[in-house]
Amino acid sequence: MRRALIVLLLLCPYLSDCDPQFATEATLFAERKRMVEEQLAAPGRNIQDRRVLDAMATVPRHEFVPKALRNLAYRDEPLPIGEGQTISQPFIVAFMTEQLDPKPTDRVLEIGTGSGYQAAVLSQLAAEVYTIEIIEPLAKRAEANLNRLGYNNVKVLAGDGYQGWPDHAPFDGIIVTCAPDHIPQPLVEQLRDGGRMIIPVGPAENQQLYLLQKHGTKVEQQAVLPVRFVPMTRAQ
Repeated sequence: MRRALIVLLLLCPYLSDCDPQFATEATLFAERKRMVEEQLAAPGRNIQDRRVLDAMATVPRHEFVPKALRNLAYRDEPLPIGEGQTISQPFIVAFMTEQLDPKPTDRVLEIGTGSGYQAAVLSQLAAEVYTIEIIEPLAKRAEANLNRLGYNNVKVLAGDGYQGWPDHAPFDGIIVTCAPDHIPQPLVEQLRDGGRMIIPVGPAENQQLYLLQKHGTKVEQQAVLPVRFVPMTRAQ
C-alpha cells in the first residue's frame, strides 16, 4: 500500500484529478510523511530510531481518532477520544517508543490502551503486544479498531492496569500512558530482568516521564522528560 501511494503521488500531482478514494489515501500518506519529517525527525525533536520513524509513517493515526477530528490527526497535539481520555501527540508516542527500544522478538505490555494507536505502533516493532484499558467502552473500541486494521499481534484486556497482566509476564518492555502517583510495584515485578519501563509519574501539574531499567533485584530510574498525562484510574 505504501509503495502504491508513493506511485500515486508521483503520477497524480493534482489530487483533485484522481479517484477520490485514492486521492484521500495519498493525502493522508503525505501528511504522515510530513509529520515524521517535520515533527519527529526535525532538529529539536531528534527522534533517530529509523524503525520508530517507519512505524509512525506507516500506522494510520487518523483511524484512531474520532471521525470529526480526522483532519487534525497528523498535527503534533493530543486529541480527545471520548470518556475523558486523549490520544497522545505524535512526538510523545515516538519519544516513549524510542526510549522503550522494543526489539522484534520482544513481548511488550502497555497500560492505557486509549484508542489503540500506541499499541498499533508497538505492534510494528515487537513480536507481541498486550494492552490494558480500564474504561471498558474504550477497550472494546480499541480492540475493534486493531482487529479491523489487521494488527493481529495485539491483545486487549479491559481491566486495572496497575495490576499488570501476570498471565503473560514477564515482559521485555512496559509502557504506561497514564500517570500514577508512584511506580506500581506489580509492573516492576512483571518486568523481565534486563527489561525497560517508560512511565509518567506525578500530579498533572508536575509530572515526569521516567525510564526504568531492571537489573536483577535493582531498578535504575532516570527522569527523561516533563510531561502531562491523564491520571491513572484504579478499579474500585
